[in-house]
Amino acid sequence: MQYLGRFLVVWTLLACSLACSAWGREIYVDNMAGDDRFSGHQSQNSSDQAGPVRTIAKALQLAHNGDRIIVAKTDEPYRESISLVGSRHSGSAHRPFTIEGNGAILDGSAPIRRDQWEHYGGIIFRFRPPRGVHQQLFLDDRPVTRMDPERLFQPQQKIEPLQWCLHGGYAYFCVEPNKLPADYKLTHACTQTGITLFHVRHVGIVDLIVQGYQLDGLNLHNSARGVYLGGVTARGNGRAGVAVGGASQVELDVCTLGNNGQAQLLTLPLSETSVRNTELFSDTAPGWLDRGGRVYIDGKQVEGGSDGLEEKETP
Repeated sequence: MQYLGRFLVVWTLLACSLACSAWGREIYVDNMAGDDRFSGHQSQNSSDQAGPVRTIAKALQLAHNGDRIIVAKTDEPYRESISLVGSRHSGSAHRPFTIEGNGAILDGSAPIRRDQWEHYGGIIFRFRPPRGVHQQLFLDDRPVTRMDPERLFQPQQKIEPLQWCLHGGYAYFCVEPNKLPADYKLTHACTQTGITLFHVRHVGIVDLIVQGYQLDGLNLHNSARGVYLGGVTARGNGRAGVAVGGASQVELDVCTLGNNGQAQLLTLPLSETSVRNTELFSDTAPGWLDRGGRVYIDGKQVEGGSDGLEEKETP
């Protein structure tokens, strides 16, 4: 919370500066009130079908260089996977292509059917997800506490109720006494990646929660340059919250990364990552997994990875 004020100030100044240089078009998205047959020119529905579109993917189809996509925060997550590709989804230093999340959730999880569960032993049940290499489990759209799979075989360190682990391609979940998995709203990471950025320039993604993806929350796949992530939370993704590689360059400012499977931040060769006022939790995996590239934390170049910059519970 101590960084929230700074983020709001930075984003307000950035928005004012960009307003002086003139934004591109504004495209509004609302997954409750919107319709993908609308133009997205207005935040509210109107008789001329100029109201918000329903999906971010549709907004990206309508968007052009330097546009601004404004996402409404609703009671439902946006259950989709999006890609920003090429000059159409790029901007300039004075007019970046922007996705403004307003605290909305982008979610890649899917329900677990009742018939997918099988009894393992005691109050532990298991199911085999379609993709078992990287995986996450969610209860009521929040990441379930993940434990070391060795606890399955060490009676003195049992998995406790409402905890889970991944072992041998199976996800194991411990229920409460006298309950079954079907008594819970359980989902698992299904869609591969939340946001993929490929050959883009000058992109801003702000105030967005990205969770429940089988691989990465955000993947700067190749030559994504001048990318700014401000106030982004990436949690509960199978591999990494944010993965940066392939000559990509990104700044993480006032972001929160935690509860991801292999790393909160994964850096790969040829990339450049600047991390400022950002929390990298080591709750489920290293805060930063260094597999190459240049990394700057609060302005200082560092290397070798990190267990985590903060030892707190992920929001």
